[in-house]
Amino acid sequence: MAEILLITGLSGAGRSQAADTLEDLGWFVVDNMPVELVDKFVELAGVSTDTPSRLALVIGVASQQIDAVKLVPRLKSAGHEVRILFLEASTQSLVKRYTESRRKHPLRSETGTVSEAIEHERDVLETVREVADKVIDTTSLQLAQFKTQMTDLFAFEDLPDTLQVSVMSFGFKHGLPLDVDSVFDVRFIPNPHYDEALRPLSGLDEAVRRFVLDQPATRDFLDRVESLFESLIPAYRNEGKSYLTIAVGCTGGRHRSVAIAEALSLRLANRGVQARVAHRDIEKN
Repeated sequence: MAEILLITGLSGAGRSQAADTLEDLGWFVVDNMPVELVDKFVELAGVSTDTPSRLALVIGVASQQIDAVKLVPRLKSAGHEVRILFLEASTQSLVKRYTESRRKHPLRSETGTVSEAIEHERDVLETVREVADKVIDTTSLQLAQFKTQMTDLFAFEDLPDTLQVSVMSFGFKHGLPLDVDSVFDVRFIPNPHYDEALRPLSGLDEAVRRFVLDQPATRDFLDRVESLFESLIPAYRNEGKSYLTIAVGCTGGRHRSVAIAEALSLRLANRGVQARVAHRDIEKN
């Protein structure tokens, strides 16, 4: 049986870059796969000893993406593991990318401006986004960061758990992350930023970590969040969820959220849940 990843999302949000990264990771990638051929292609892949069992199919046109979603139940009933990756970005970011590349948006002829074409495509693909197993917002991601995230999610070195858990730290002043499942605000904890000795450091440094974690409010918060996910994670597994991203935010994303994200991932590990950790804004001013 094949492991199938359908790559969907907004035009300009990074489908081609995702395909390139997956190909580097050893996936068999087909770009702009016609939906009408998916069933036949998967059938051929299943009987060919030369074709890898991991198939990444890039679905480009919006109408094709909607049709591809309708194929998923049938593919799963045939025993295949099927996941949908949806890539998106802010309209402002996508307009900038189209301006810089001088490419034409595929829906531009149906609307007046690039912005209108992007918003129209976003509306059309909302049903695809809703059923996607993983949504990645590439608005603020550099190419290297995007490749790292794709590698973490889709490299062959699989975690033993079917539910991949990630804990992300971020700063509210840099924007709320959109591709997450749960968001926790830790700005109630005293801010190390106002301690001149701690300000240049980050939540990865022991002095900041101790400052944050030794607060009574922090210990109570971590106890409650750990207890929450003790019950939620098995429920997510039972529902067949493939990815769970927990975001922890403070003001700048450098001190409190970093220390707590690290501490939360350690607590989850002690309960047998291996969580990947990422610090989105740790290097930002």
